[in-house]
Amino acid sequence: MKTSPSMMNEPFTASSAEPGGWIDPGIPRSTIIETLLQRHSVGPRWLTDPGPSERELATAIACALRAPDHGLLRPWRAVLIGRSQRAQLGDLFVRIALDQGRDAEDAAAEVERAQRGPVLLAWIARIQADIDDVPMHEQWMSAGGALTLFLTALHAMGYGAKTLSGRKCRHPLLQQAFCGPQEHLVAFVTVGTPTRASRPRGHDTIENFLGPWQPGAPPGVHTPN
Repeated sequence: MKTSPSMMNEPFTASSAEPGGWIDPGIPRSTIIETLLQRHSVGPRWLTDPGPSERELATAIACALRAPDHGLLRPWRAVLIGRSQRAQLGDLFVRIALDQGRDAEDAAAEVERAQRGPVLLAWIARIQADIDDVPMHEQWMSAGGALTLFLTALHAMGYGAKTLSGRKCRHPLLQQAFCGPQEHLVAFVTVGTPTRASRPRGHDTIENFLGPWQPGAPPGVHTPN
């Protein structure tokens, strides 16, 4: 893709506050670009059957494998949690809630959380600290990039999805249930057919994320509002 002369010689400013209004009109709006611009998370309450088939999930994983991966470490994997395994996962959620100080009635609600969404996966990152050529932050970026491509592929197939994380994922009970050495449970991913259109959470201000290099200038050029 050719670089616009204005991008090289003039300060970058957004041309519109509307979503996508900053896009150079000279760039063809292909189906791929439209798909990327329209992807937003869809919460579990808005997901219903059918979920993606195993073949569709495999295709989404193949897309995830296209993420940048210095050293070809493949620092991630996905674990499919079957419908028949949701009750066992719910039991773990309840135990974690009790361990975190919640009362029995409140903790019992965690059983239902494990049942949400037609398809549920765990996203695992495998971060190795002893690889000098590929520091840990690069491995984390690769695992995150793979997750992004996975979610985008599912969106392109017509499914909605959402990542669910938080301190629960860091609890030893879940780490032990899903992870091996040097692995971390990053998030659960719930997937299904959306019952409503995905919605942006606000307007994107592109100049907060793209700006010219200014050596010696104070940081903060790309600080979001």
